[in-house]
Amino acid sequence: MKSKRQSAICKLITEYEIDTQDELVSKLQEIGFNVTQATVSRDIRELRLTKIVGENGNPKYALPKEDNDDEAPLKARRLSRVLLEGFLSCEQAGNIVVIHTMSGMANAVAAALDSLHMTEIVGTIAGDDTIFMAVRTIEDGKKLKQKVQELTS
Repeated sequence: MKSKRQSAICKLITEYEIDTQDELVSKLQEIGFNVTQATVSRDIRELRLTKIVGENGNPKYALPKEDNDDEAPLKARRLSRVLLEGFLSCEQAGNIVVIHTMSGMANAVAAALDSLHMTEIVGTIAGDDTIFMAVRTIEDGKKLKQKVQELTS
């Protein structure tokens, strides 16, 4: 449940300009999560969310970024506990990259990887402990596999 909730938080903060814990609690409750402000506060801390200026000029929650680094989005997500705790292995099968996760963690890991907006990925399907990521070419599969392994090592 925690991994699904944290995955939902990652998705919500990328889709909406959420600037308070109360607003995040409300959005989570709207999609079926029975949460308290204290739980959301812990999730924010564990996901290492930061506040940035949104498009409307107001602060909003965002996934962490590292300053002065061209690979900041990748490195920031690497720190995400969802990805690091859930990932088990990665292998390529033609133009599909298959990722194995801890039981119940595939959706959260897939959401974390999707949030990276890697150009190689055409689409992602997640089950309970397995993720299929479709890519355009076998070469893209090799690149994606390498990126995922770098993120999780």
